[in-house]
Parts: sequence; structure tokens; C-alpha cells
Amino acid sequence: MKQYFNIVREVLAEGVTKQNRTGVETLSVSGMLFKHDMDDGFPLLTTKKVPFRLVASELEFFIKGLHKKKWLQERDNHIWDEWCDPRIVSYGTDELTKDRMKKEDELGNIYGVQWRRFGVERCNSRIEVDQLATLVNDLKTNPNSRRMIVTAWNPLELYTMALPPCHYAFQVTVDNGYLNLMWNQRSVDVALGLPFNIASYAILLHLLAKEAGYKEGKLVGFLGDTHIYKNHIHGLQKQLTREPKPLPFVHTPLFKSIFDWNYTDTVINNYNPHPGIKFSIAV
Repeated sequence: MKQYFNIVREVLAEGVTKQNRTGVETLSVSGMLFKHDMDDGFPLLTTKKVPFRLVASELEFFIKGLHKKKWLQERDNHIWDEWCDPRIVSYGTDELTKDRMKKEDELGNIYGVQWRRFGVERCNSRIEVDQLATLVNDLKTNPNSRRMIVTAWNPLELYTMALPPCHYAFQVTVDNGYLNLMWNQRSVDVALGLPFNIASYAILLHLLAKEAGYKEGKLVGFLGDTHIYKNHIHGLQKQLTREPKPLPFVHTPLFKSIFDWNYTDTVINNYNPHPGIKFSIAV
């Protein structure tokens, strides 16, 4: 995962101090690239433990097009607990508002809704497109297409989302029997979010490759505002002192279809990371 550490070092060395909605300053670099060849292993950080179960269950949540926290919470996944549909509780950083947001179950038209039911209200009805199903069909029938894209950035529905999409689109291509996945991300929390994003899109690449019968190729991230919160600097510096370990591998032995996939179907092997490092979430 040399690419990840290069990103960390560059932001620490060259990042510009910026203010943001959370009230915690960041060091920020605009425009970075993450690139990984899946033949080298599954890109899950080894210099700190990343909970694969949480990454995988969130991805299943997206693939199924779900939008209620309860589904995640029933699987002991609490990474969306702090958010809710802003039409129900408007975003705020005061303790009363944060408590109200945490108690609300509805997340609104977030990632999975856009992936599976991208739509617009028109004349008291809703027109929808299942982008993921369309991509899978194109992948099987026209793998040379340059239009295999799924976007979560729906300008007409941003006000309905618990959080406007950070990773807002992905594209799939096929080269010589290898499936590649490239995602775009507007806002990149290097310490907490990016390791999850990398692993999540790597699982998605794995599943799409199995769905269409291709080998796993390159995973590429185009990163916009790439930042480190200043209260994360110490933890990242600690990570940089740790020796990376061999990357693990994943397999899904009982795979039927990406649309029938459960996160427990995919198993990670030979993952032996350094201990976790606690980073505060900037909400």
C-alpha cells in the first residue's frame, strides 16, 4: 500500500491549512491519485487494523439500495449512526442537534438509493433508473463500452441526503480480460475514510469481476480535496513508523450474483495487521 503512504506523506508535507464545516482544521491537497493492481493482493491497510466486516456490510447496504440505519445497526455496524435525513433534522454541530440526528433512523436518498433508484420527481411521480443493474448488463453484453458509470451525485436530491456523496461516481472498464474500477471522490478523509473507501471499491471490483467472469485488474481513485484533520496527525505519524505486512486476499466461494450477495459471503484470508489506531470522527 505504498500509494496510501505516499498520499499521507504528501498531505503532511504540503497540505494547506483550511477551515471546514466540522470546526476542526485540516491540512489539504487538491487532486491526488490512488492506484493499485489487484494481483498484488487485497488493499486493506496492514499498518493499522481496518474492520473488514464493517466495510463489507456497508457495501451490501449500498448494493441493496437501503437507507435506514437500523439495517446496519442490526449487523453491529454503527458508521452511519451520527447522520440522518436533513429534511427531518437539519444538520448541526451542537449537542442537542447531534443527539436528535443520532436517534433518527432515516438517512434519505444516499448512495445506495442513487445506485439502484437514481431518480427525479416529476408531475407527482418519480422516474427512476437502476444504474447498477444497467452497468452489470452492459458489462456482460458490451464490455468495451466507455459508458459503464454509476453516479451518486444527484443535484436535484442533495437536500434529501444525510451527507452529500463524498465518493460520488465510479466507472468500470475491461482490458484483455481484466476488470478495472475507477472511482471519483470530492472529499477525502485520509486517516479514517480513505482506507474504508479503498477497501469498499476493491470488494465491489471483486464482485463485479465474478459477476461477469473477468479477472481482477486495477483499482484507481481520483481524489479531490484530500485532507488530514489536524487531530489525526499524530495517529498517522505513528502509522508511518510501522512496517507494512503482506496484503491479504479475499474470496467469495458461494457467489451467485452481486444482487444476491451478503457481506458474510466474502472472506478475507491472511490479514495480520498492526493494532488499530483510534481516530476521532469529524462530523
